[in-house]
Amino acid sequence: MVYFLPPAAWARPYPSVDPAIFSQSAATAQTLMNDAGVILKRLAESRSFAATIMSAAQEGKTEEVKRLIRSLGIRSQTEVYFNPDGIRLTLSPPPGAFPCCQLVVGLRWNVFPPFHV
Repeated sequence: MVYFLPPAAWARPYPSVDPAIFSQSAATAQTLMNDAGVILKRLAESRSFAATIMSAAQEGKTEEVKRLIRSLGIRSQTEVYFNPDGIRLTLSPPPGAFPCCQLVVGLRWNVFPPFHV
């Protein structure tokens, strides 16, 4: 005859949780989202600003794109990546802050027709 122990008899207990870092990360992420909101609002409301960003990106001027985004007064550290389809912004806490989170925003600025053989 085979006897099975109930799971409670052999399962190890989970450690207690401490949400302090999780809560701090969420609070910092709210700051990143606010900064992203500033960027998105400006891109949505100012066609000239959007065109300036696109032109600099098309010319491969990454530092100029970063400068233009920083000119909006955001505090987050921002990395940019772009290609002919669009731009990706990665917002992180400023240098010296706890590196808890990132917020990635991808925006499309071109749609290529499907390629058919």
